[in-house]
Amino acid sequence: MNLSVYFVTPDGWVARRAALEALILAAARGGATMIQLRDKQADDADMAEAARQLKTLLAPLGVPLVVNDRVAVMLASGADGVHVGQTDASAVETRRRIGANRILGLSIETEVQLAAMPAGVVDYIGVGPLRATASKTDAAAPLGIERLAGIVRASPVPAVAIGGVGLADIPALKACGTAGMAVISAIAAAAEPEAAARALAEGWAAR
Repeated sequence: MNLSVYFVTPDGWVARRAALEALILAAARGGATMIQLRDKQADDADMAEAARQLKTLLAPLGVPLVVNDRVAVMLASGADGVHVGQTDASAVETRRRIGANRILGLSIETEVQLAAMPAGVVDYIGVGPLRATASKTDAAAPLGIERLAGIVRASPVPAVAIGGVGLADIPALKACGTAGMAVISAIAAAAEPEAAARALAEGWAAR
C-alpha cells in the first residue's frame, strides 16, 4: 500500500461525471498512489455508480480506490476500501462489514483518538488537519507540525498528513515519518492536475 500521494476528490464532482473521471485519471497518471472518492453532496446511488466506473478506470494503473465514509457504497461498487471519520461507524464495526481484505483508513485528529484506536483493525490513519483549509470547513482545529509528528510517531500503522499540505511540506512530513500526504486542492485546483500530481510524486520520491 503506497500512500505517498493520496488524492481526495472535491465535493460536488460526482454530478460532473466526465470531469471527475478526467481529473482522477490525470491524478493517477501523474503519480497519485491512492484515490479517495469523497462527495458529501452526492447520494449513495450516484456515488456507487461513479465508484464502479472509477474502479474500472484505475485498475489498469494499479491505483486503489477507497470511498469516504459510505460502507454501503464501497460494498456495492467493489471499491478497494473505505475511509471513516471519528463520527462515522466504529472502526471495529466497519472492519466487520468490509471483511479482512479491504483497505480501512481512519481519521485521527488528536492524541486521545489515536490512543483509543482498536489494535489490528485499521490499515492506515489520516492525521490532521495540519493547518486550516477551505476544502473542509468542518475540520477540527489545526494540529501544527509538532503535534502531527507526535501522532505519526506514536501510530502503529502508516499515517498520511492532511489539511492544507502541499509540495513545500514534503521535507517536514518525511522527517517525522509520515507515509504520505493527502491532498485535495493541490491537484484539483491546479491548472494542470497531472503535472501537479507528478510534481508531488517526484518531490516525495526525491527526499
